Amino acid sequence: MSLTRGYFGARKNVWTVAKNTWEKGLTYAYRDRKNKKRNFRALWIQRINAAARLEGMSYSKLMGALHKAGIEINRKVLADLAVNHPEAFKAVVEKAKAA
Repeated sequence: MSLTRGYFGARKNVWTVAKNTWEKGLTYAYRDRKNKKRNFRALWIQRINAAARLEGMSYSKLMGALHKAGIEINRKVLADLAVNHPEAFKAVVEKAKAA
């Protein structure tokens, strides 16, 4: 019952309802840990695409150029550069274009 503290109505104090609610919550937690990764990757791709288009490239062209240039940088770091350090992102794009 302590695991259902904070739930509303019978979900917190009726054993069978509380148990079912708690188990369902575990299912949602498992599912959403996977979805969180998916959502963040989509966010990073959007940010990289927006910044890449300011530099005259699309996301897919940029990622292809980075791969061809041998620059191994993940999307999380690339998105952070795009948002917080645009001059560093521009340098990475120029390096990718040169190769």
